[in-house]
Amino acid sequence: MLDNAMQYSHRLLAEVVQPGDHVVDATMGNGHDTLFLANLVQSQGRVFSFDIQTAALSATEARLEKQLPDHQHVQLIQDSHDQLTQYVDTPISGAVFNLGYLPGGDKQIITHSASTIAAVQQCLQLLKVGGRVVLVCYYGHPGGAAELAKLLEFTANLDQHQFTCLRYEFINQVHQPPILLAIERRK
Repeated sequence: MLDNAMQYSHRLLAEVVQPGDHVVDATMGNGHDTLFLANLVQSQGRVFSFDIQTAALSATEARLEKQLPDHQHVQLIQDSHDQLTQYVDTPISGAVFNLGYLPGGDKQIITHSASTIAAVQQCLQLLKVGGRVVLVCYYGHPGGAAELAKLLEFTANLDQHQFTCLRYEFINQVHQPPILLAIERRK
């Protein structure tokens, strides 16, 4: 069976993220990706996890406490992902974005293309050769289609000599299943 967008994003990251690496969860949400990344980099690595909502930090901290009691290598940051380089100044091997709104949270608080693209650009500046940035784009909510359109334009215009970009989607499913965009640094 084919992986859904989230499963495939994890597979793409697991292929390049190693113990000891530094990584970014640009939209921590309920902490699923933060936990996944923390397990990949292990205690000798570092996870920088961002969200603007207190509820996201609380949910993520609770998930980590329950499933990874020793998570000193995870830094939860209550700030916009477009402030990434204020907190991260080391090379990263991967970054993940889940775009849209916090599941179970306020659906009026959504990601926006301007801050998302600024955050992706910052990740690309820090990304090691062979590293990957993956974006799971949920776009079935107000504002989601506009953000997706801007991201598609942005990724399509990245220099092919420096980056390889992938679009992964199911084309025969209803209810606007998420689209995965992946960017890999070539040089």
